Amino acid sequence: MSALPTSKTPAPISDVRVLVLAGGLSYERDVSLRSGRRVIDALRSSGVDAELRDADAALLPALQADPPDAVVIALHGATGEDGSLRGVLDLYDVPYVGCDARASRLAWDKPSAKTVLREAGIPTPDWVALPHDRFSELGAVAVLDRIAERLNLPLMVKPAHGGSGLGAAVVRDAASLPAAMVGCFSYDSTALVERYVAGMDVAVTVVDLGEGPRALPAVEIVPRNGVYDYAARYTAGLTTWHAPARLDPAVAAQVAETALAAHTALGLRDLSRVDLIVDPAGQPHVLEVNVSPGMTETSLLPLAVQAAGLDFGTMLTTMVSRAAGRRP
Repeated sequence: MSALPTSKTPAPISDVRVLVLAGGLSYERDVSLRSGRRVIDALRSSGVDAELRDADAALLPALQADPPDAVVIALHGATGEDGSLRGVLDLYDVPYVGCDARASRLAWDKPSAKTVLREAGIPTPDWVALPHDRFSELGAVAVLDRIAERLNLPLMVKPAHGGSGLGAAVVRDAASLPAAMVGCFSYDSTALVERYVAGMDVAVTVVDLGEGPRALPAVEIVPRNGVYDYAARYTAGLTTWHAPARLDPAVAAQVAETALAAHTALGLRDLSRVDLIVDPAGQPHVLEVNVSPGMTETSLLPLAVQAAGLDFGTMLTTMVSRAAGRRP
């Protein structure tokens, strides 16, 4: 394994007590618990005093009575990604790995994040965000007809907030669009409908281990049924991954540059995962950016870490040490 750069002012890891938050009440609770257990195992194997805790009513009294030196947020969905928990940790002066509350809120709201990316000149598919209330008030048929006409089929429909492919669907004909919208609204009150871009699905993990953000090798995603949905992400055998992705070196460099630009434009810190499509011409398009990436045995971040020749536990330990150094 290659050596990792360290923070300029790291906290001695032998003195750091870490709280790993996992679980929560989102649709992604089971995935979060799996992520949390893997993080705990990796930290403990590196000699870190780490404890796993759910984000429930007992959390705040524990923070008040015996605050940890740093927190790793392994919560997925709103609890871990909408910025609210990070804001609470800030109130308790408890540092954490990852971006601050403001950047987390921005990345969590996909339409807002896409607006920032577009303004920064970063390619992202054309889109429209449609709250359920407006969808009903304006007339579903007329709205859907106009969306299909303006963005052109096929389309990708997904919740404006959320992850793990829940509520997402590829729409290849107009007759399938209403059902896709209904499925999306069962997970979120706002649907994001964007132009579907055919090409290679890749994910780029961005990490900062003390020398500025760097993009790890892109991971190529090949779902057996053609759609990277919840089952394909977390069921063994339904997806094949290639790490690094099978990209021309020049295209791979452009993908890495685009991911770094997205990470920077959104004001992120420590780590993120940027999901992209690389079209047949080799042009990357940013789909979304995740500030609390999965850490399970089938998650993309650990695959990227391995492809980079890094040790997962050592990487987490470096980030924890740097986070602890930010404590007031």
